[in-house]
Amino acid sequence: MFSRFTNIINALQALDKTYSNSEMVRKILRCLPRSWMPKVTVIEEAKNLNVLALEDLLGSLMTHELSMQKKDDDEEKEKKKKKIVALKSSKTEDSEDDDDDDEELAFITRRFKKFLASKKKFGG
Repeated sequence: MFSRFTNIINALQALDKTYSNSEMVRKILRCLPRSWMPKVTVIEEAKNLNVLALEDLLGSLMTHELSMQKKDDDEEKEKKKKKIVALKSSKTEDSEDDDDDDEELAFITRRFKKFLASKKKFGG
């Protein structure tokens, strides 16, 4: 975003339209998406926008973006950890139960194979 903004500002300067540093800082803060509004509010209240350098603003925004990405990555790792499922096994001595258990095991095995096949189809 910053490189596009710089290209536009440079093209406008070639056409004799110049902006002050504070105007450029305000324009960048105004164009940020809604998810960035808490950060924009903090910058507006904590810093004097009339003397804030464009490079300082860029550094602050990039730092915030990296921390947001790290938080998102951490949340994804937590979700993956929670998806682990453990099956409990038990052993019985009755021959009738063995037949039922074999049928259940065969059923679960078929379902699991279908599940794996569907994961491969969708790039999982």
